[in-house]
This record gives sequence, structure tokens and C-alpha cells, in this order.
Amino acid sequence: MSAPRHRLRKTLDLVYLAAGGLSALCIFLLFVTVILQMLFRALGWSLPGATDYAGYLMAAASFLAFAYTLNRGGHVRVNLLLGRLTGGRRRALELVCHAAASVLCVALAWHAVSMVYWSWMLGDVSQGQDASALWVVQTPVAVGAVILALCFLDNLLSMLFCGHDNIAHAADDLGS
Repeated sequence: MSAPRHRLRKTLDLVYLAAGGLSALCIFLLFVTVILQMLFRALGWSLPGATDYAGYLMAAASFLAFAYTLNRGGHVRVNLLLGRLTGGRRRALELVCHAAASVLCVALAWHAVSMVYWSWMLGDVSQGQDASALWVVQTPVAVGAVILALCFLDNLLSMLFCGHDNIAHAADDLGS
């Protein structure tokens, strides 16, 4: 592997790892939020907006984890057909899958970023007790969607130019 391509691979893997780390942080903050809400409720106090923030953190954790999880082989892959194919047919089907996923994720990222932009432009706030600026709580979802789109494009280009994707495949995949 050439030096620039090796640096790009390491950089992309670091981006996916950093997003996974941010996802873990969101999950920890979600845990803290739920524990605080339980403690406040047990003491007869109120923690306004805690439920809303738990939802925001769950969405952020999910989207930030998608790319990292994909490349680590953690997403469910339906290998009923793919696992029975070999050679050129398998590669062609994998290319079609990566291309379709890339198109869908680029569209998702575009709309997520657009949603953040319009929430910011309109000064939109959440309907819950927290009344948070929506662009702030939508941004991690948009960032995660952009990183996922980048990850699928990365895998598509790797398939096209290197003959393989960057996904860690489980040893028990059918036909692998």
C-alpha cells in the first residue's frame, strides 16, 4: 500500500474510531441521565427535560456508532444469497450492495445536514420541557450520518480499486 493511501486509510479508521468513542460517551451520559432521573424521582424532585435529553443522547449514540460498527463487522448482514456466491458474481453483488448503501447514506446525510441547517436558520426549539435549540441536538445525528456515508463510499471505492472492502467479516459467514 502506498504511503498516501496508507495515511488516508489510517485517518479514515481514526475518524470511525473517534465517532465510536463519542458514541460510547453518549451512552455513558445517557446512563448518567437515567440514574439522575431515578434519584430525583426517588427524592420527590423533578429533573425537567431529562427524558428529552435521554432521547437525544440515544439518537446521537446510534448514529455516531454506525460507521465504526459497520467496519468492525457488527451490522447484521444477510448472507443467504451473498454467502452462496463466489468469484465475480459475489464481487458484483457486493459492489451493488455498497453502491446502493452509499447512495442511500449520502441522501440520508444530505437531509440530516439540511435539517440541522434549517433548524438553525429558523431558530427552532424542541417541544419538550427542555426547549433546546434543535440544531444543537440534531448535529450529532447529522455528523454520524455524514461519517456513515463516508464509510460506505470508502468501502465502495476500496471494492472498486483494491478488490475488497474494509469490513471485518465474521469467520462464521456462509461461504466465507
